[in-house]
Amino acid sequence: MKATSRTTENGVEIIKLEGKITIGSGDQQLREVIAEALANGKTKILLDMSGVTTIDSSGIGELVGSYTTVTNRGGKLKLLHLPAKLQELLRVTQLITIFEVYDNEAAALASF
Repeated sequence: MKATSRTTENGVEIIKLEGKITIGSGDQQLREVIAEALANGKTKILLDMSGVTTIDSSGIGELVGSYTTVTNRGGKLKLLHLPAKLQELLRVTQLITIFEVYDNEAAALASF
């Protein structure tokens, strides 16, 4: 998995994820990227998932763990551009009710 981040003028950290979020590689990278953002004082995090090709149960678990970590630190973690498979997976597992999900970056940024 590859992650690139940028910060908007209103302080939202947008992290674009590309590739696989699977056990042993992408899940650990996701944890590290979120930990780094929090260590740098970023509490408004938007994960752009448009480049995610595969996610397994470990990746889903890491998403939930990241959400919990950010929320416990007083921050907000939201999702942007979910691939259809991931959106369906979150719907089936009822996790879609936990995450704020957006298809439009401007709307997502305005929600913080």
